[in-house]
Amino acid sequence: MVWERWRERIRGEGEPPPLPPGPFEDLLEEAPVVALLLDRDRRVLAANEAARKFFRLKATQLPLGLLDATREGRLLEALRAGTPHSEVRLAHSQRTVQVRLAPGPQPGDTLLFLRDVSELRRLETVRQEFVANLSHELKTPLTSLRLAVESLLGEPAPPAAARRRFAARALKETDHLTSIVANLRELARIEAGRSALTLTRFDVRELVAEVAERLRLERPLDLRIAADLHVTADRTKLAQVLDNLLDNADKFSPPGSPVEVDACLDAGEFRLTVRDHGPGISPEHWPRVFERFYKVDPARSRASGDLDAGPGRAATGSGLGLSITKHLVRVQGGRVWTEAAREGGQVFGLAIPMPITVNDQLTFA
Repeated sequence: MVWERWRERIRGEGEPPPLPPGPFEDLLEEAPVVALLLDRDRRVLAANEAARKFFRLKATQLPLGLLDATREGRLLEALRAGTPHSEVRLAHSQRTVQVRLAPGPQPGDTLLFLRDVSELRRLETVRQEFVANLSHELKTPLTSLRLAVESLLGEPAPPAAARRRFAARALKETDHLTSIVANLRELARIEAGRSALTLTRFDVRELVAEVAERLRLERPLDLRIAADLHVTADRTKLAQVLDNLLDNADKFSPPGSPVEVDACLDAGEFRLTVRDHGPGISPEHWPRVFERFYKVDPARSRASGDLDAGPGRAATGSGLGLSITKHLVRVQGGRVWTEAAREGGQVFGLAIPMPITVNDQLTFA
Protein backbone atom coordinates (compact mmCIF):
# COMPACT_ATOMS: atom_id res chain seq x y z
CA MET A 1 0.00 0.00 0.00
CA VAL A 2 0.98 3.60 -0.48
CA TRP A 3 1.31 4.06 3.31
CA GLU A 4 3.22 0.87 4.08
CA ARG A 5 6.74 2.32 3.83
CA TRP A 6 5.70 5.36 5.79
CA ARG A 7 4.37 3.19 8.62
CA GLU A 8 7.59 1.18 8.67
CA ARG A 9 9.63 4.38 8.88
CA ILE A 10 7.61 5.67 11.83
CA ARG A 11 7.97 2.32 13.60
CA GLY A 12 11.75 2.46 13.10
CA GLU A 13 11.93 5.98 14.54
CA GLY A 14 10.29 4.89 17.79
CA GLU A 15 6.93 6.50 17.10
CA PRO A 16 3.74 4.91 18.43
CA PRO A 17 2.61 1.87 16.42
CA PRO A 18 0.61 2.93 13.40
CA LEU A 19 -3.06 2.16 13.16
CA PRO A 20 -4.19 -0.68 10.89
CA PRO A 21 -4.70 0.37 7.28
CA GLY A 22 -8.00 2.10 6.79
CA PRO A 23 -10.36 2.68 3.86
CA PHE A 24 -8.51 5.84 2.83
CA GLU A 25 -5.18 4.03 2.51
CA ASP A 26 -6.84 1.21 0.58
CA LEU A 27 -8.43 3.78 -1.72
CA LEU A 28 -5.04 5.29 -2.53
CA GLU A 29 -3.62 1.88 -3.36
CA GLU A 30 -6.46 1.15 -5.79
CA ALA A 31 -6.78 4.70 -7.14
CA PRO A 32 -6.60 5.01 -10.96
CA VAL A 33 -4.05 7.82 -10.66
CA VAL A 34 -0.32 7.56 -9.99
CA ALA A 35 0.42 8.38 -6.33
CA LEU A 36 3.87 8.71 -4.76
CA LEU A 37 4.72 9.50 -1.12
CA LEU A 38 7.92 11.61 -0.84
CA ASP A 39 9.89 12.71 2.20
CA ARG A 40 11.63 16.05 2.73
CA ASP A 41 14.75 14.67 0.98
CA ARG A 42 12.67 13.94 -2.15
CA ARG A 43 12.90 10.19 -1.66
CA VAL A 44 10.01 8.01 -2.78
CA LEU A 45 8.82 6.22 0.36
CA ALA A 46 5.80 4.51 -1.16
CA ALA A 47 4.02 4.08 -4.48
CA ASN A 48 0.51 2.85 -5.17
CA GLU A 49 -0.28 0.15 -7.72
CA ALA A 50 -0.75 2.61 -10.59
CA ALA A 51 2.60 4.25 -9.80
CA ARG A 52 4.46 0.95 -9.61
CA LYS A 53 3.07 -0.06 -12.98
CA PHE A 54 3.70 3.35 -14.60
CA PHE A 55 7.32 3.58 -13.43
CA ARG A 56 7.97 -0.17 -13.39
CA LEU A 57 8.81 -0.15 -9.72
CA LYS A 58 8.80 -2.86 -7.09
CA ALA A 59 7.81 -2.10 -3.51
CA THR A 60 11.04 -3.72 -2.30
CA GLN A 61 13.09 -1.07 -4.17
CA LEU A 62 11.77 1.74 -1.96
CA PRO A 63 12.75 4.11 -0.48
CA LEU A 64 14.50 5.51 -3.55
CA GLY A 65 15.36 8.97 -4.83
CA LEU A 66 12.66 10.49 -7.05
CA LEU A 67 14.98 10.69 -10.06
CA ASP A 68 16.18 7.10 -9.60
CA ALA A 69 12.64 5.83 -9.12
CA THR A 70 11.02 7.65 -12.04
CA ARG A 71 13.93 8.56 -14.39
CA GLU A 72 12.05 11.80 -15.00
CA GLY A 73 13.97 15.00 -14.24
CA ARG A 74 10.92 17.13 -15.03
CA LEU A 75 9.07 15.66 -12.07
CA LEU A 76 11.93 16.75 -9.85
CA GLU A 77 11.66 20.23 -11.36
CA ALA A 78 7.92 20.31 -10.69
CA LEU A 79 8.53 19.23 -7.08
CA ARG A 80 11.16 21.92 -6.59
CA ALA A 81 8.85 24.56 -8.05
CA GLY A 82 6.26 23.64 -5.42
CA THR A 83 3.30 24.63 -7.62
CA PRO A 84 0.26 22.64 -6.49
CA HIS A 85 -0.97 22.10 -10.06
CA SER A 86 1.15 21.82 -13.19
CA GLU A 87 1.44 19.88 -16.43
CA VAL A 88 4.66 18.40 -17.77
CA ARG A 89 5.81 16.33 -20.71
CA LEU A 90 7.81 13.37 -19.42
CA ALA A 91 11.02 12.81 -21.39
CA HIS A 92 11.60 9.11 -20.71
CA SER A 93 8.07 7.76 -21.16
CA GLN A 94 7.00 10.43 -23.67
CA ARG A 95 3.74 10.99 -21.80
CA THR A 96 1.99 14.21 -20.83
CA VAL A 97 0.85 14.25 -17.20
CA GLN A 98 -0.93 16.62 -14.86
CA VAL A 99 0.97 16.96 -11.57
CA ARG A 100 -0.78 17.55 -8.24
CA LEU A 101 1.21 18.14 -5.04
CA ALA A 102 -0.40 17.78 -1.62
CA PRO A 103 0.95 17.70 1.96
CA GLY A 104 1.84 14.22 3.21
CA PRO A 105 0.99 12.55 6.54
CA GLN A 106 4.17 13.86 8.25
CA PRO A 107 5.69 17.38 8.23
CA GLY A 108 7.92 17.72 5.19
CA ASP A 109 6.29 14.80 3.34
CA THR A 110 4.58 15.32 0.00
CA LEU A 111 2.02 13.33 -1.90
CA LEU A 112 2.62 13.57 -5.63
CA PHE A 113 -0.28 12.62 -7.89
CA LEU A 114 0.04 12.17 -11.66
CA ARG A 115 -2.79 11.93 -14.19
CA ASP A 116 -1.91 10.79 -17.70
CA VAL A 117 -3.51 13.21 -20.18
CA SER A 118 -1.49 12.19 -23.25
CA GLU A 119 -4.50 10.89 -25.17
CA LEU A 120 -6.56 13.94 -24.26
CA ARG A 121 -3.87 16.29 -25.54
CA ARG A 122 -3.46 14.20 -28.70
CA LEU A 123 -7.18 14.40 -29.40
CA GLU A 124 -7.11 18.16 -28.83
CA THR A 125 -4.30 18.45 -31.37
CA VAL A 126 -6.17 16.25 -33.85
CA ARG A 127 -9.28 18.40 -33.44
CA GLN A 128 -7.34 21.62 -33.95
CA GLU A 129 -5.60 20.24 -37.03
CA PHE A 130 -8.90 18.95 -38.40
CA VAL A 131 -10.59 22.34 -38.05
CA ALA A 132 -7.60 24.11 -39.60
CA ASN A 133 -7.37 21.65 -42.49
CA LEU A 134 -11.11 21.70 -43.13
CA SER A 135 -11.08 25.49 -43.21
CA HIS A 136 -8.23 25.39 -45.70
CA GLU A 137 -10.03 22.84 -47.89
CA LEU A 138 -13.25 24.87 -47.93
CA LYS A 139 -11.62 28.23 -48.57
CA THR A 140 -10.62 27.62 -52.22
CA PRO A 141 -13.95 26.27 -53.55
CA LEU A 142 -15.94 28.88 -51.63
CA THR A 143 -13.77 31.69 -53.02
CA SER A 144 -14.09 30.33 -56.54
CA LEU A 145 -17.84 29.91 -56.13
CA ARG A 146 -18.23 33.48 -54.91
CA LEU A 147 -16.21 34.85 -57.83
CA ALA A 148 -18.35 32.91 -60.30
CA VAL A 149 -21.58 34.19 -58.77
CA GLU A 150 -20.29 37.78 -58.61
CA SER A 151 -19.34 37.53 -62.29
CA LEU A 152 -22.83 36.31 -63.17
CA LEU A 153 -24.38 39.23 -61.26
CA GLY A 154 -21.98 41.78 -62.73
CA GLU A 155 -23.13 44.88 -64.60
CA PRO A 156 -23.30 44.97 -67.50
CA ALA A 157 -24.38 41.34 -67.76
CA PRO A 158 -21.64 39.12 -69.23
CA PRO A 159 -22.12 37.54 -72.67
CA ALA A 160 -23.94 34.20 -72.91
CA ALA A 161 -20.72 32.22 -73.38
CA ALA A 162 -19.19 33.82 -70.27
CA ARG A 163 -22.35 33.15 -68.27
CA ARG A 164 -22.20 29.48 -69.21
CA ARG A 165 -18.55 29.36 -68.19
CA PHE A 166 -19.22 31.00 -64.83
CA ALA A 167 -22.22 28.74 -64.21
CA ALA A 168 -20.12 25.66 -65.03
CA ARG A 169 -17.45 26.81 -62.56
CA ALA A 170 -20.08 27.38 -59.86
CA LEU A 171 -21.50 23.89 -60.49
CA LYS A 172 -18.04 22.33 -60.32
CA GLU A 173 -17.22 24.00 -57.02
CA THR A 174 -20.64 23.08 -55.61
CA ASP A 175 -19.98 19.44 -56.52
CA HIS A 176 -16.60 19.69 -54.80
CA LEU A 177 -18.18 21.03 -51.61
CA THR A 178 -20.85 18.34 -51.75
CA SER A 179 -18.12 15.71 -52.05
CA ILE A 180 -16.33 17.04 -48.96
CA VAL A 181 -19.55 17.00 -46.92
CA ALA A 182 -20.46 13.51 -48.13
CA ASN A 183 -17.02 12.15 -47.28
CA LEU A 184 -17.09 13.74 -43.83
CA ARG A 185 -20.46 12.14 -43.18
CA GLU A 186 -19.10 8.79 -44.36
CA LEU A 187 -16.10 9.07 -42.04
CA ALA A 188 -18.32 10.03 -39.10
CA ARG A 189 -20.60 7.08 -39.79
CA ILE A 190 -17.71 4.61 -39.99
CA GLU A 191 -15.94 5.94 -36.91
CA ALA A 192 -19.20 5.81 -34.94
CA GLY A 193 -19.46 2.10 -35.71
CA ARG A 194 -22.61 2.50 -37.78
CA SER A 195 -21.11 0.87 -40.87
CA ALA A 196 -22.50 -2.67 -40.97
CA LEU A 197 -20.79 -5.33 -43.06
CA THR A 198 -22.58 -7.15 -45.84
CA LEU A 199 -20.39 -10.11 -46.75
CA THR A 200 -20.73 -11.80 -50.12
CA ARG A 201 -18.48 -13.94 -52.27
CA PHE A 202 -17.35 -12.28 -55.51
CA ASP A 203 -14.77 -12.31 -58.30
CA VAL A 204 -11.95 -9.84 -57.52
CA ARG A 205 -10.82 -9.36 -61.12
CA GLU A 206 -14.39 -8.60 -62.16
CA LEU A 207 -14.78 -6.03 -59.37
CA VAL A 208 -11.55 -4.20 -60.29
CA ALA A 209 -12.56 -4.07 -63.96
CA GLU A 210 -16.00 -2.76 -63.00
CA VAL A 211 -14.57 0.06 -60.87
CA ALA A 212 -12.01 0.98 -63.56
CA GLU A 213 -14.73 1.18 -66.21
CA ARG A 214 -16.82 3.46 -64.01
CA LEU A 215 -13.83 5.75 -63.41
CA ARG A 216 -12.93 5.89 -67.12
CA LEU A 217 -9.22 5.82 -66.37
CA GLU A 218 -7.01 7.79 -68.74
CA ARG A 219 -4.31 5.12 -68.93
CA PRO A 220 -3.91 1.34 -69.28
CA LEU A 221 -4.84 -0.93 -66.40
CA ASP A 222 -2.39 -3.78 -65.79
CA LEU A 223 -4.22 -6.48 -63.81
CA ARG A 224 -2.14 -9.16 -62.13
CA ILE A 225 -5.03 -11.08 -60.64
CA ALA A 226 -5.84 -14.75 -61.16
CA ALA A 227 -9.00 -15.23 -63.21
CA ASP A 228 -10.51 -17.50 -60.55
CA LEU A 229 -9.67 -15.39 -57.49
CA HIS A 230 -12.80 -15.14 -55.35
CA VAL A 231 -13.03 -13.70 -51.82
CA THR A 232 -15.72 -13.17 -49.23
CA ALA A 233 -15.82 -9.55 -48.08
CA ASP A 234 -18.01 -6.45 -48.22
CA ARG A 235 -18.11 -5.89 -51.98
CA THR A 236 -19.54 -2.36 -51.79
CA LYS A 237 -16.91 -1.16 -49.33
CA LEU A 238 -14.09 -2.79 -51.28
CA ALA A 239 -15.40 -1.13 -54.47
CA GLN A 240 -15.20 2.25 -52.72
CA VAL A 241 -11.65 1.47 -51.61
CA LEU A 242 -10.66 0.56 -55.17
CA ASP A 243 -12.36 3.70 -56.48
CA ASN A 244 -10.16 5.85 -54.20
CA LEU A 245 -6.92 3.96 -54.91
CA LEU A 246 -7.36 3.71 -58.70
CA ASP A 247 -8.41 7.34 -59.03
CA ASN A 248 -5.41 8.37 -56.93
CA ALA A 249 -3.00 6.35 -59.08
CA ASP A 250 -4.57 7.58 -62.31
CA LYS A 251 -4.08 11.23 -61.41
CA PHE A 252 -0.40 10.86 -60.58
CA SER A 253 0.94 8.54 -63.24
CA PRO A 254 2.64 10.05 -66.31
CA PRO A 255 0.61 10.00 -69.55
CA GLY A 256 0.54 6.54 -71.13
CA SER A 257 1.95 4.72 -68.11
CA PRO A 258 -0.17 1.90 -66.64
CA VAL A 259 -1.79 1.57 -63.25
CA GLU A 260 -0.83 -1.84 -61.86
CA VAL A 261 -3.17 -3.84 -59.65
CA ASP A 262 -1.99 -7.02 -57.91
CA ALA A 263 -4.23 -9.23 -55.80
CA CYS A 264 -3.82 -12.64 -54.19
CA LEU A 265 -4.56 -14.78 -51.16
CA ASP A 266 -1.48 -15.08 -48.97
CA ALA A 267 -1.08 -16.54 -45.47
CA GLY A 268 -4.78 -16.29 -44.68
CA GLU A 269 -5.12 -12.75 -46.01
CA PHE A 270 -6.56 -11.16 -49.13
CA ARG A 271 -3.87 -8.75 -50.30
CA LEU A 272 -4.31 -6.08 -52.97
CA THR A 273 -1.90 -3.39 -54.12
CA VAL A 274 -2.27 -0.49 -56.55
CA ARG A 275 0.88 1.02 -58.04
CA ASP A 276 1.26 4.28 -59.91
CA HIS A 277 4.29 5.48 -61.90
CA GLY A 278 4.33 8.99 -60.52
CA PRO A 279 7.03 10.85 -58.55
CA GLY A 280 6.25 9.00 -55.35
CA ILE A 281 6.17 10.15 -51.75
CA SER A 282 9.09 10.63 -49.38
CA PRO A 283 9.23 7.94 -46.65
CA GLU A 284 8.78 10.41 -43.78
CA HIS A 285 5.23 11.03 -45.01
CA TRP A 286 4.15 7.39 -45.31
CA PRO A 287 2.82 7.01 -41.73
CA ARG A 288 0.51 10.01 -42.22
CA VAL A 289 -0.82 9.80 -45.79
CA PHE A 290 -3.99 8.07 -44.56
CA GLU A 291 -4.85 10.97 -42.24
CA ARG A 292 -7.71 13.17 -43.33
CA PHE A 293 -6.55 16.27 -45.23
CA TYR A 294 -2.86 15.42 -44.79
CA LYS A 295 -0.76 17.07 -47.51
CA VAL A 296 2.82 16.38 -48.51
CA ASP A 297 5.16 19.33 -48.92
CA PRO A 298 6.14 19.29 -52.63
CA ALA A 299 9.72 20.19 -51.71
CA ARG A 300 10.02 16.91 -49.82
CA SER A 301 8.79 14.60 -52.55
CA ARG A 302 11.31 12.22 -54.09
CA ALA A 303 10.90 13.91 -57.45
CA SER A 304 9.96 17.36 -58.65
CA GLY A 305 6.36 18.25 -59.22
CA ASP A 306 3.40 19.46 -57.22
CA LEU A 307 2.63 16.44 -55.08
CA ASP A 308 -0.23 16.24 -52.64
CA ALA A 309 -0.18 12.89 -50.90
CA GLY A 310 -3.40 13.50 -49.11
CA PRO A 311 -6.35 11.45 -50.23
CA GLY A 312 -6.54 11.70 -53.97
CA ARG A 313 -3.44 13.95 -54.13
CA ALA A 314 -5.34 16.21 -56.49
CA ALA A 315 -6.52 19.78 -56.27
CA THR A 316 -9.99 18.60 -57.25
CA GLY A 317 -10.15 15.87 -54.59
CA SER A 318 -11.99 16.18 -51.30
CA GLY A 319 -8.85 15.38 -49.30
CA LEU A 320 -10.53 12.47 -47.53
CA GLY A 321 -10.30 9.50 -49.89
CA LEU A 322 -7.35 7.70 -48.32
CA SER A 323 -8.69 8.29 -44.82
CA ILE A 324 -11.99 6.70 -45.83
CA THR A 325 -10.04 3.87 -47.49
CA LYS A 326 -8.23 3.16 -44.22
CA HIS A 327 -11.47 3.03 -42.24
CA LEU A 328 -13.30 0.89 -44.81
CA VAL A 329 -10.48 -1.67 -44.66
CA ARG A 330 -10.18 -1.56 -40.88
CA VAL A 331 -13.89 -2.13 -40.39
CA GLN A 332 -13.30 -5.47 -42.16
CA GLY A 333 -10.47 -6.29 -39.77
CA GLY A 334 -7.75 -5.32 -42.25
CA ARG A 335 -4.84 -2.91 -42.57
CA VAL A 336 -3.46 -0.47 -45.13
CA TRP A 337 0.02 0.78 -46.01
CA THR A 338 2.04 2.61 -48.62
CA GLU A 339 5.58 2.08 -49.86
CA ALA A 340 7.86 2.93 -52.75
CA ALA A 341 7.84 0.72 -55.82
CA ARG A 342 11.22 -0.72 -56.76
CA GLU A 343 11.14 0.68 -60.29
CA GLY A 344 9.65 4.03 -59.23
CA GLY A 345 6.21 5.21 -58.30
CA GLN A 346 4.16 4.60 -55.18
CA VAL A 347 2.34 1.48 -54.00
CA PHE A 348 -0.80 1.55 -51.84
CA GLY A 349 -1.79 -1.77 -50.33
CA LEU A 350 -4.41 -3.42 -48.19
CA ALA A 351 -4.74 -6.78 -46.47
CA ILE A 352 -7.98 -8.24 -45.14
CA PRO A 353 -8.06 -11.49 -43.13
CA MET A 354 -9.88 -14.43 -44.66
CA PRO A 355 -12.36 -15.26 -43.28
CA ILE A 356 -13.38 -11.86 -41.93
CA THR A 357 -14.16 -11.74 -38.20
CA VAL A 358 -15.93 -8.96 -36.35
CA ASN A 359 -15.77 -8.63 -32.55
CA ASP A 360 -13.88 -11.94 -32.49
CA GLN A 361 -16.88 -13.71 -33.98
CA LEU A 362 -16.96 -15.37 -37.37
CA THR A 363 -19.51 -13.54 -39.51
CA PHE A 364 -19.20 -15.55 -42.71
CA ALA A 365 -17.16 -18.59 -43.63
